[in-house]
Amino acid sequence: MWRLPVAAVFLTFGAGAQDSTPVFGTTVVIPSGLRGQIYNIGHRTKRLPDFAKMKPVGDIYTSMLNVPLQDFKRGFPGVTKRYEWFAIDYVGRFWIEQPGDYSFSLLADDGARLYIDNRLVIDNDGIHMAETREGQVALSGGIHRIEVAYFQGPRYQVALVLMVTPPNGIPRVFSTDEFKPPPNPEDWKYTPH
Repeated sequence: MWRLPVAAVFLTFGAGAQDSTPVFGTTVVIPSGLRGQIYNIGHRTKRLPDFAKMKPVGDIYTSMLNVPLQDFKRGFPGVTKRYEWFAIDYVGRFWIEQPGDYSFSLLADDGARLYIDNRLVIDNDGIHMAETREGQVALSGGIHRIEVAYFQGPRYQVALVLMVTPPNGIPRVFSTDEFKPPPNPEDWKYTPH
């Protein structure tokens, strides 16, 4: 198993930086990042719910999913105070400059799934302690859709880390900041999907 970097998206609680805790996102919109819709789920949920049949209670945004295993007792400031029995459906887009086989790793406590271009790449669903699953997908150059569906069951431990290994690359936390298209569409060498 890979060692996970500690860089993360932070929200600061209280007056001091020592109150900072890696969390699932912020209520500040990140246009090129992932939008996570938060859902309250029932106390007997054992698998990811069907988000199409549910109404979100709020939105959060992040450019990476890097929540190492930790206690989570604060909920989502400005969104909901819930710290157990919730789900988040993250959706975004990313740009591939170097086509090839990409490996992904998804650490989750409890369940999570990774979809790329609406295709299931990793299934790490169910109620369980922190567990890592891996998958591989061939990606063409250009824009791709990414979705990470996640749910947290009983309190208090949570974890959600998405890693990527590009062709002939090293594993690292997946970040939409790293997979942005060139600023000018006329410079794109791939046709958007």
